[in-house]
Amino acid sequence: MSTPEVMWPKKTREYQSHHFDSTIWNDFNFRDDDIVISTYAKSGTTWMQQIVSQILFDGQEGLPTADMSPWLDMRVPPKEMKLQDVEKQTHRRFFKTHLPVDAIVFSPKAKYLYIGRDGRDVAWSFYNHHTNASELYYQAVNDTPGRVGPPFERPKGDVVEYFRTWLEKNGHPYWPFWENVKTWWEIRTLPNVLFVHYTNLKNDMPGEMRKIAAFLDVPINEDKWPAIVEHCTFDYMKKNATATVPLNGALWVGGAETFIHKGTNGRWTNMLSEEDCRRYEQRAVEELGEDCARWLATGQYEAS
Repeated sequence: MSTPEVMWPKKTREYQSHHFDSTIWNDFNFRDDDIVISTYAKSGTTWMQQIVSQILFDGQEGLPTADMSPWLDMRVPPKEMKLQDVEKQTHRRFFKTHLPVDAIVFSPKAKYLYIGRDGRDVAWSFYNHHTNASELYYQAVNDTPGRVGPPFERPKGDVVEYFRTWLEKNGHPYWPFWENVKTWWEIRTLPNVLFVHYTNLKNDMPGEMRKIAAFLDVPINEDKWPAIVEHCTFDYMKKNATATVPLNGALWVGGAETFIHKGTNGRWTNMLSEEDCRRYEQRAVEELGEDCARWLATGQYEAS
C-alpha cells in the first residue's frame, strides 16, 4: 500500500497592518534546518526562543537571543534589511512569526514549533505589554513607511475592559486570535510540526525541553543540561532580559525587565465574572471546536 501524499500548507493571502508585512515570506530563502517558532503572541514566544537558543548552543551564557532570532514578518525594520541580515547568519537559524499558517510560506524541510496559551492569559499579558509600550514603539509601528490600515492606538480602560474588547473584537487592537490558533491546529499532525503549551512548560519545563530537543534532532549534552535548564527559567531570563528582549527592551517603559513581566497564568481568575468566562469559553468552542478549545485551555489533547 502506498503512503498517502502529505498535503503541505500553501500561502493563500497577504497580511499587512501596523505590525505585519507577510510579503517577506515570498522572498525568504529557506535552509533545510531552519526552525520557525510560531505563536499568536504573548504565549511564550520569547521563552521558546530562549529554550531553542540554549539547546542549540549548549547552555552558553550571554547569547543575544533576540538578535539571533528575529520576528521575521514584523514590518520594521524593512524586509530588505532583515532578509540581508538572516542570509548572513551562519548558525542554525530560528525565527519567530505571529501569522496564521495561510499567510506564510511553509517549508516541508523546516521545523515548526507552535506554542499555545489560554486566551485569557494572553490578553492579560498583552495588557501589560501594551500599557507599557514607549513612544518609540508607537513611532515604529505607526510612523515608519509601509503601514497598512489604521494606526495602533494606546489602550483604554482597565485590564478587564481590555480583555472584553479583545474578545469582542477578536484580538483588537493587535490581530485576530482565533484564526491563528485554528490554522496551526489544523496542521498539528504534520511530521515537522510540534505543539507545545505554555501550561505544560510551566509544569515540567525540563521534560518539555527534552521533547523539543528530540523534535529538533539536537542531541542533549548532559554535562551542560543543568545550565541549559537554568538559563531558561523565568528568574534567569528576568535578570538577563536585555539579551532576550527585542531591541534590548527599548520599546517599553522600564526596559527589558518590563517586557518579561510575570510569566504566570490565571491572573484573570478573580477578576473576570462568571459571565465573562462563559462567553470566552463558549466563543473558544464555536471558533475552534471542542478538542482545540480544550487543548488551548489545558494543554491536553489526544493526537489523531
